[in-house]
Amino acid sequence: MSDAPGGRPADPWEGDQVEVGSFAGVVDAGNAAGGAPLALSERRAGRRRRGRQRQRYSAKEIGLALLLLAPSIAVFVVFFYRPFLNLLNWGTFESRRNGAYFEDVGLAQYREQLTGDDFREGLWHSVQFVLYTVPAGLVLGVLLAVSAHRRLRGIKVFQAIFSSTLASSVAVTSVIFFYLFNPVVGLVATNWLNDPDMAMFAVSLSSIWQNMGLSFVIVLAGLQAVPDEVVEAATLDGYGPLRRLVRITLPLISPVLLFLLVVLVIFGLQAFAQIDIITKGGPVGATETLVFKINRLNRPDNIGVGAVYSVGLFFVTLAVTALQFVILERRVHYAR
Repeated sequence: MSDAPGGRPADPWEGDQVEVGSFAGVVDAGNAAGGAPLALSERRAGRRRRGRQRQRYSAKEIGLALLLLAPSIAVFVVFFYRPFLNLLNWGTFESRRNGAYFEDVGLAQYREQLTGDDFREGLWHSVQFVLYTVPAGLVLGVLLAVSAHRRLRGIKVFQAIFSSTLASSVAVTSVIFFYLFNPVVGLVATNWLNDPDMAMFAVSLSSIWQNMGLSFVIVLAGLQAVPDEVVEAATLDGYGPLRRLVRITLPLISPVLLFLLVVLVIFGLQAFAQIDIITKGGPVGATETLVFKINRLNRPDNIGVGAVYSVGLFFVTLAVTALQFVILERRVHYAR
């Protein structure tokens, strides 16, 4: 860098060294003149100031917070943590003489059952159910919510219709679809429930229909939180409806979509009632999900195996949920 007249260093902000309209040029010039270390020191000083300004809670406030949390903690300990620890313990016992007594075999039963064909088969059927229900539930929920997110007279009627499946229980929905696909008296003349290749798909349709209301309500709530100014600005910039949806709306509601994805995956891995009502796990075990197998093992002579399957399902669900957060969290936009 050449010196200016008078022996002083040349100012990088003077003359033609920086293009006025170029943001990158301004940034580069500032870094060359020592702006980066200055900005770094200012950020560190700001963090120190925020640390000093951080509110310190008194012992009374901490005690009040713990008192308010105590009921929830008690419920979790009594109804979740303690039963789960008992479940872990039961998995180390193997039944003898049809449940007459139990022998402590340690972790051998976990290794044997979690690597067995029966567990893998049930896990694969659960994954099939998730693959059928989750993408369809997400897509239908977004499409219905976008179509109903309008300022039109009478739109509330359509919103109520789209969300009406929330009022239906799993049992009622399963009975409806059981008679809908019944090969003798059903409205749809198919034999899907007796076909091993189509039975899981037929059962999944009942869950897709029931989850449609939940997906619609959650996505609609996210759409209503999108500022109208953002959508209007995108429209003025020439964005069509499809491009506006993909480039503007979906990124803004990505936290809602992530929450909905996690919920639907958990629901899919825990599916039981619809399978028990519609197919009873058949035909030839084609719809026996992991939860269905756990229920089948709920007998004194197999309680240890059922406990191992339950623990395995818990950790599979935990791993899938954590993986979704790790992979998708980077693509989620949280407004500040």
